[in-house]
Amino acid sequence: MLITWDLKVNKMKINPIVLEQNKLYKPYFNRILNAIKRYDRIVVFRHIMPDFDALGTQMGLATWLKDNFPDKEVKVVGDNHVTFTPRVYPVMDSLNDKWFAKPFLGIVVDVGNVNRIADPRIKKAKYKIKIDHHPETEVFAKVSLTDTSKAAAAEIVANMLICWKKLGYVLSEDAAAYLYSGIVGDSGRFQYSSTSSHTFAVCEELLQSGFNISHVYQKMYEKKIDDLKVTAYILNHFFVSKNGVAYYVLDKDIQQELKITTERGKENVNLFSNIEGINAWASITEDTKEPCWRVSLRSKEKAINGVATMFEGGGHAQASGCKLNTLDDLPRLIEELDKLFE
Repeated sequence: MLITWDLKVNKMKINPIVLEQNKLYKPYFNRILNAIKRYDRIVVFRHIMPDFDALGTQMGLATWLKDNFPDKEVKVVGDNHVTFTPRVYPVMDSLNDKWFAKPFLGIVVDVGNVNRIADPRIKKAKYKIKIDHHPETEVFAKVSLTDTSKAAAAEIVANMLICWKKLGYVLSEDAAAYLYSGIVGDSGRFQYSSTSSHTFAVCEELLQSGFNISHVYQKMYEKKIDDLKVTAYILNHFFVSKNGVAYYVLDKDIQQELKITTERGKENVNLFSNIEGINAWASITEDTKEPCWRVSLRSKEKAINGVATMFEGGGHAQASGCKLNTLDDLPRLIEELDKLFE
């Protein structure tokens, strides 16, 4: 039987914008909380090659679960990030197949389809929940809360955990800081059009937990002196198309020379975000494992996710990703982006 909770139990003041969103989400929130209560073993999943939102949402939710249900076994799985781990987020749990043999609840965040989930053992979950802000392309969970209007998956999860404070649950500094980092990362530090009054309302509530906001930003965007060499290379080897599409290319030899990995190739893509005359920008990084060329796309105003879908990708209006099977496809990618700004 589904048990429901009334948020009027506690008169704690919460931003009305957050509470208004709760009215829409409440049926999902009730089912999610019921599932959490039923299972003693919980695994939080997210997408491969994680970004701030994937890791921030995953760690924020997992930390909340551990804080409020200390008797439950809560795990986080997936590939570690080449620089965010352990600088910003803890190292992922390493679990053998035997651990997944017993019933567990699988909660998937910030990913729209099964193939992009960082650990395929999500398929063994007795009960699956998905919380995401990408367009839903595949239904694989019993409970699927998807809201594409939100800047980050962390924004949705944060809304849920903030409202649950009225039920007596705690939202610790650590959990709030992780969620805040996810929102900051996927909103482009609140610069993308997906940022809304709800985004700021949620962040206001998260800040009330008391975490050090300066410390969060310092950990997220800290650079090493060697990173300046990468920036210097890009500033000396970028291209700009006729309609203001800026891009740079990092092949395997350059990556080796600069001592960076493929995953780090896109770290400097936003160097071009506030330059007059540049309307969109991209990083193109060779990946020898697949093999392919990984593309990270950004835009000031125009939606570029439509172009991303032409090249086996997708994403948000102003922040998307795709891939090129060969560098010979690069002129066509730039041409398609150019068309947006004619």
